[in-house]
Amino acid sequence: MLGAYATYVVAGHGVDPLLAGLMLTPVFFVLGLGIYQFYYLTFEQRGSDQGLRGIAFFFGIAFIVQVALILVFGVDQRLVDAEYIGTSFETFGDMRVPKRMVVAFGVALALTAGLALYLSRTFTGRAIKAVAQDEGALRLMGADPVRIKRWAFGIATATCALAGALLIIVGPVDPNLDRLYIGRTFCVVVLAGLGSMSGTLVAGLILGIAESVVLTTAGTAWAPAVAFGILLVVLGVRPAGLFGR
Repeated sequence: MLGAYATYVVAGHGVDPLLAGLMLTPVFFVLGLGIYQFYYLTFEQRGSDQGLRGIAFFFGIAFIVQVALILVFGVDQRLVDAEYIGTSFETFGDMRVPKRMVVAFGVALALTAGLALYLSRTFTGRAIKAVAQDEGALRLMGADPVRIKRWAFGIATATCALAGALLIIVGPVDPNLDRLYIGRTFCVVVLAGLGSMSGTLVAGLILGIAESVVLTTAGTAWAPAVAFGILLVVLGVRPAGLFGR
């Protein structure tokens, strides 16, 4: 959400929202490095219960960001304007495909491919995958786990900035919108399996298609339940995810 509202502010000065998201990416990368360093010095370095401490810390950060956005921007929805927003491609018959959706999908596809290549073809990328499995073995390979985790968090924060820009391109945003995506995000991660970038893309498509089918057949009230339904099924049948190892 912070990335979406930052894009809204930059786009308000006449900058294309997609370009604004790209401009904000290095800023959020540095912000992510700083946040993780603060977390490491104040929490992770002082205790061994990293999972619980991490959840409490970052949920606290999310709550602070949400309250700050409400205080600064209010609870009203915000949107941006661009040439590809509000127009569509004409396809077969009367079917139209919104250009904003095509742009968002294309950027998300390129971002996923780029991250997948980075994580699989570079030493740092492979170290990011390895740090969650065996920090001791990673040290033997000459990598500092803390530095790798800090770098990974910076990349994740930068990615969230661009994702926020795509979110406000797709539709209006408000400070409470993140609650709608927490369950979906968790569902995509579990469905794909940890560490699988290509699986994340496929899982997102599966969830999106499933929600669209339920939305058109059963109504809007049942659409939010799709993510949790898929989540329960996957956890029961294949806990490692469809593409997990």
